[in-house]
Amino acid sequence: MLRQRISAFGAFLAVASLLGCAEHPKLPPPSTDIDETLYRDAVRILASDEFEGRKPGTPGEAKTLAYLTEEFRKLGLKPGNGESFLQPVPMLEASPGADTTLSFQGSKPVAFRYRQEMVIWSRSGLPVADLKRSEVVFVGFGIVAPEFGWNDYAGIDVHGKTVVVLMNDPGYVSHDPKMFKGGSMTYYGRWAYKIDEAARQGAAAVLLIHDAEALGYGWNAVLNKWSGAQLQLAAANSDARSAIEGWIQKDAARALFSMAGRDFATLSAAAAQPGFKAIALGVQADATLHESLRSFNSANVIAQWPGTQSRRECVIYTAHWDHLGRDPTLPGHNIFNGAVDNATGVAGLIALAQSFVRTKPVADRSIVFLALTGAESGLLGSEYYVENPVFPLRTTAAVLNLDTLRNRGPTRDMTIFGSGNTDLEDYARAVALLQGREVTPDPTAALGRYYRSDNLSFAEAGVPALYVQGGLDDSARGPAWGRSELEDYTLHRYRQPSDQYSADWDVRGALEDLTLYYDVGNRVARTRRFPRWYPNSEFRVSREHHAAP
Repeated sequence: MLRQRISAFGAFLAVASLLGCAEHPKLPPPSTDIDETLYRDAVRILASDEFEGRKPGTPGEAKTLAYLTEEFRKLGLKPGNGESFLQPVPMLEASPGADTTLSFQGSKPVAFRYRQEMVIWSRSGLPVADLKRSEVVFVGFGIVAPEFGWNDYAGIDVHGKTVVVLMNDPGYVSHDPKMFKGGSMTYYGRWAYKIDEAARQGAAAVLLIHDAEALGYGWNAVLNKWSGAQLQLAAANSDARSAIEGWIQKDAARALFSMAGRDFATLSAAAAQPGFKAIALGVQADATLHESLRSFNSANVIAQWPGTQSRRECVIYTAHWDHLGRDPTLPGHNIFNGAVDNATGVAGLIALAQSFVRTKPVADRSIVFLALTGAESGLLGSEYYVENPVFPLRTTAAVLNLDTLRNRGPTRDMTIFGSGNTDLEDYARAVALLQGREVTPDPTAALGRYYRSDNLSFAEAGVPALYVQGGLDDSARGPAWGRSELEDYTLHRYRQPSDQYSADWDVRGALEDLTLYYDVGNRVARTRRFPRWYPNSEFRVSREHHAAP
């Protein structure tokens, strides 16, 4: 009888268990797929007028930092900087006065108009910067590159002088694969390098000649970025800067050379030939610049998803949160919302964070999500981070950079910017192959996009860094359509108030790229091996000091 009661009770438990399962079925784990709704919402919010263009040091920054901190906290991520999600980044802002002048004395005096023909600024950290009768020298591309046997400053002393510099590098002009990297821009083609090199040579001023074709953007983008208040790291060595830095219109450069009795086209062609020697133009420059200065703390946002047995090592995802703010002098809509550049990248960080939080089991290495400030002012946030790393660079396995994700559909191809640098590219190729995509040469190689985003700061510090994006071969409409869409964005929205989010965006391309980034980071986080630079990479350094202790 007792046995029958026990048996009956067991049957009762079995039935109860089945009924319980029927009422509370076991749910599958949350998907690790990139969440389109989460991604769209983040882009829409970050690119809204409420965020005022996300310029550092403005109310838009405060709203951006609060939003990102809350989003990472809601996902369950841990603060990346001790008990805080923020890494303070001390900055100095210099706002030029309305009396800014730049003029030249030659066969006849000529004054360049601010904004129309030139924009100049100073990073001296002083309220007044000026030039008086500074000799003007054309230094070609302004490059000193021993590995390419090139020195535009050879045989000339430019201390106290004003140097005028072409954009890109000689390979861009010649397309000779034996000269620099042929049609692909090198590190030396960057505007920031040219300014730094002029300062190292002792120049009092450096004037970059704007060339829309060589740069990939028009004069309006120059004005929107460089004609207002300029930012620099507060700790920067201002003594190592030229007193005056700036841009001049290409037509203004032609006029300057003509005033000196020189032909601009002839000298530009000569500058691309081996053995070119800098030329004193026989013209003197005068400039006056009054700036109001303001110091403040901006911030990088850092969140982490701790790993397991190798949690001291990490994979870092980066995206810059900043854009250009607002320009009250513009009529109508005057907020630079920066939807593509770079609300998309920051939204990608949030979406990737959700996917990693849902990933089981947790990866061996920690995953870090780093939203950076000051990229639009010269990669300031990433420069500050590598100088003051929260996670040691020697235990940082890789950096995966998100910048300007696609707002168009999926593609048949994928582009690796700066191809030929790191074996992270092998990871990306493998994932792209599984997605049914092929890796094609960078169609914008002449613009050097690898050198224009935050991955560069980490690469210069020796950490392998990857920057990829869907190519131009649109899955439905082909490469010609994709190319025209990129050109349209560059001409009509890049660094302009018209870079705004729209609900009709086709974000499938962005989701595809984010899926690739997730898979690459997940693979790196689960292997004991550290990614490496290729032997011929210009960033190759010994990986010994990056290896785990």
